[in-house]
Amino acid sequence: MQAALPLLNGLTPAQFMAEYWQKKPLLIRGAMPDFRGLLDPSELAGLACEAEVPSRLIQFDPARQQEGKGWEVRQGPFDDEDFTSLPPQHWTLLVQGVNHVLPEAQALLSQFNFIPNARLDDVMVSYAPTGGGVGPHIDSYDVFLLQGAGKRRWRISQQTDLRLIADAPLRILSHFVSEQEWVLEPGDMLYLPPNVAHWGIAEDDECMTYSIGFRAPAARELAIEFLEFCRQEGMPDELYRDPDMQPVADVAEVDANMVSNVAAMMQRLSWGSAQLGPFLAKYFSEPKAYVVFSPNRKLSLEKFTQQAAKNGLVLDLQTQMLHWQGQYFINGEAVPPLSANLLNILANQRELAAPLCQGDAVKPLLPWLHEMYLSGYLHLAENDA
Repeated sequence: MQAALPLLNGLTPAQFMAEYWQKKPLLIRGAMPDFRGLLDPSELAGLACEAEVPSRLIQFDPARQQEGKGWEVRQGPFDDEDFTSLPPQHWTLLVQGVNHVLPEAQALLSQFNFIPNARLDDVMVSYAPTGGGVGPHIDSYDVFLLQGAGKRRWRISQQTDLRLIADAPLRILSHFVSEQEWVLEPGDMLYLPPNVAHWGIAEDDECMTYSIGFRAPAARELAIEFLEFCRQEGMPDELYRDPDMQPVADVAEVDANMVSNVAAMMQRLSWGSAQLGPFLAKYFSEPKAYVVFSPNRKLSLEKFTQQAAKNGLVLDLQTQMLHWQGQYFINGEAVPPLSANLLNILANQRELAAPLCQGDAVKPLLPWLHEMYLSGYLHLAENDA
């Protein structure tokens, strides 16, 4: 039986999934009692100055709220002058993908290991002085809002009126009606399923919130990507044929026979589990567009093998590794069918300890591991000795 988790208000993961996941919000006081955050505002601002880390600055003029205006959004990377020119209140810094650059953020995700990695989006961190926020809005994904330093007031509503302010640079609800509200302090957490309207406002000048998001791609997006997957995987390049076509009177019409012929071609495209499973493992392991891997310094296979046996191996913070019925994918690339047990450990624990990199079991996997090392998908673990 699964143990109840303080993270989930004393619920077991099964109870949480059955009662709350994608169903209704859950406020959790003291989800992480000792949590005060993973970095301070200046460190977050430093990340926002890096080109490979997506960030935004959002300012709001409360005097123009009644007009439905007053919002300004700037995209990073930023510099020191951008921050020194900000007003004392009513702005927010958002930094996405913090788990890609901060090991502690990647470790934070392990607290949520009852949810498949395939659903993981990222850890976004926000800082705001008093009055800062991004306005009332909805998200299309599940999110856990974990309070770090400071306090934030959250107002939520399960309203059906989802009209937006026209021409605003953000998707801000034009008629938000709060139904519940709470002030979250360090270690408190709020879970929100998709499409629950919410508005978070900083209550002091030290407010930092950690958003752990879980993606929910749209059906249209999945369909487009699956067709591309089929094309790459060798879908038969069948030509349209109509050997039984009859003379027509209306040359501008797309007739019923053509529709039937094309429908028959489409029906030969299979999307059972055998096709969808590998597609989803590949699709959900693909890096985001902004992710760039830095190759490691070149080592011969022999030296790499020696160092791996001594130190062990760890996945890069940006690497995603998933599998479907023993078929593994790393960053959208298929993995050779070798040493499934070790691949499973690497995918789940994000590392292979030094003892696992020794002996006969790992030998068939070493050339592939070496290739992944050279590409920057994984690294030699640091030797703490």
